[in-house]
Amino acid sequence: MALADDARTDVDAILDSIVVPEPTAEPIVVAPAPEDKDMDIAPSSTSDTELPSPLKTEVEFGYQSHTGNSDSRSLNARLNGEYTAGRHRTSGEWKYYNLYKDGEEDKRQSTYTAQSDYKLSPKTYLYGSFKGVDSRYSAYFKDYTVSSGLGYQFSNTEEFVLEVEVGPGFRYQEPNLDEIDDDDIIFPEIVEEAIFRGNVKTSWQVLPNLQLKADITLVSGHSNLNFDTDLEAINNITDNIALKIAHSRQYHDKVPEGLSQEDSVMSISLLFTF
Repeated sequence: MALADDARTDVDAILDSIVVPEPTAEPIVVAPAPEDKDMDIAPSSTSDTELPSPLKTEVEFGYQSHTGNSDSRSLNARLNGEYTAGRHRTSGEWKYYNLYKDGEEDKRQSTYTAQSDYKLSPKTYLYGSFKGVDSRYSAYFKDYTVSSGLGYQFSNTEEFVLEVEVGPGFRYQEPNLDEIDDDDIIFPEIVEEAIFRGNVKTSWQVLPNLQLKADITLVSGHSNLNFDTDLEAINNITDNIALKIAHSRQYHDKVPEGLSQEDSVMSISLLFTF
């Protein structure tokens, strides 16, 4: 019996010496919720490459000269900047076109635009825009338009973008009284009126080095209606240099008698992106 008691005592001592660690709860790590890319106003990307810079700038320059039976030269230039971050997008642009025939200025036009957008939902956004046109050869005068309304993105990918904007606004037009001649295309009255603005913008990446763009704007007021169309084909030469062919057309429903309702410009230029 004494031997059994000693054995039991040894077993109890061994069991007491065994230390069983208390279970510890591992910390629960909650992964951050993925950002809702549908709320980004920039085109969505399916690639895993790093995000592009939010600031994009473009510089464009073109020149043509004709001699012989006809003597003319033309110059077109363009500056564009766009900043995109999350739901916000802000852009500004300046375009200039100048044409000389037989040593005299025949056409001159400056166009400047500014727009700011804020995305409200995966498809809709709020916009505010300004466009100004100063021209010595168009059927109309200086034209300044301010508009605000809603935009809708039917498609917003790197391959295809389609956006439609509609909204009310205000237009101010005045005769171009700077160095006009008897044959200049002007009206005598100043226009200040409410307008309706509609705009359609689309871009299609046809090939890795070829992109097609279209920008169509309708502005309608009590006094007149104008319809602007800009078509572009951009062929990349390098990552930062491209050849661009553009066609710009302006249509007015009210022009002086005997004058065309359309003015158009075709240009070929080099496009530099940064």
